[in-house]
Amino acid sequence: MTTTSTKVVEPAELQDALAVLRREPVNNAFVTARVQTAGLDPWRLGGEMWGWYRDGSLEALCYSGANLVPLCAGPEAVRAFAERARRQGRRCSSIVGPAGPTAALWSWLEPHWGPAREVRANQPLLVTDRVPPDVPPDPLVRRVAKDEMDLVLPACVAMFTEEVGVSPLAGDGGLVYQARVAELVGTGRSFARIEDGRVVFKAEIGAVTPYACQIQGVWVAPDRRGEGLSETGMAAVVDHALRDVSPLVSLYVNDFNAPARAAYRRVGFREAGAFMSVLF
Repeated sequence: MTTTSTKVVEPAELQDALAVLRREPVNNAFVTARVQTAGLDPWRLGGEMWGWYRDGSLEALCYSGANLVPLCAGPEAVRAFAERARRQGRRCSSIVGPAGPTAALWSWLEPHWGPAREVRANQPLLVTDRVPPDVPPDPLVRRVAKDEMDLVLPACVAMFTEEVGVSPLAGDGGLVYQARVAELVGTGRSFARIEDGRVVFKAEIGAVTPYACQIQGVWVAPDRRGEGLSETGMAAVVDHALRDVSPLVSLYVNDFNAPARAAYRRVGFREAGAFMSVLF
C-alpha cells in the first residue's frame, strides 16, 4: 500500500528539495533563491520547509514563514499541508503561490483562518526571454548605489503600501523590510531612474536562480505616470537581467491592473500561468 507523510524537511535533504523545486523553475523562483542561499535550516531560511512524502520519497513542498507557499503540490499534498497549517495556527501574513494549489489550500483553511483582508485570485504570471526587449531601454535607469539607500527607501515603502494596502514599516518599525531593501541595493539588484534626488521609477530583481529570475516592486512616481516610464524602465531592467542574471525573466501582476499588464506586454512579456495571493 502507498503511504504518505508530512514533516519538516531536514537540512540533509537539501538536494531532494532542490530537485522538487526544479520541476517548476519559474513558479518556484522566489523560494528556490532563498533555499539556494540559506539551505533548509529554519533559522537561516526564515521559516520551515514542509515536505509531503509518498513511500518515503519527497514529492511536494510548502514554505511556511512570513508567507505560506505551496510548491509542486497536488490535491493530496495540499490537503496535508492545510491540516498541518490549521493545527499550527496562522503565523503568516499571506498565502501566495501558483493559483491552482493556492486556491485549494485556501479552500481548506478559510473556515479556520478566514475571512481574509483581500483575495487576489488571478495574478497572471508573465515571462520573457527577448534580448533586446521590444521597447528601447531607458538609459537613465541604473543600479542604485549603496549610498542612495535613503533615496530609494521612500519609493519602496510607497510601492509596498500602494500594492499591499498596509505599510511595511508597521509592526517592527520596518526593520525587516529595510534590511531587505538594503540587501537588494547591496547586491546590485535594485534599479531606479533618479531625477534631482528623487526616484521616479524603480524595480528590483527580487529572486535569482540559474533558471529564472523574478522582478518585483515596479513603481512609478504618481505625478510621472502616463509618460511611458514603466515601459522603458522595465525594458532596462529586463535587458540587464537577461544579459547578466538568468535566461528567463518573470513577474506576476494583478489582473485588474490593466495599464501595467499592457506595459509589460509591450516590453515583450507573455503569460505563462497565474499566481494567487490571500492577504491577511
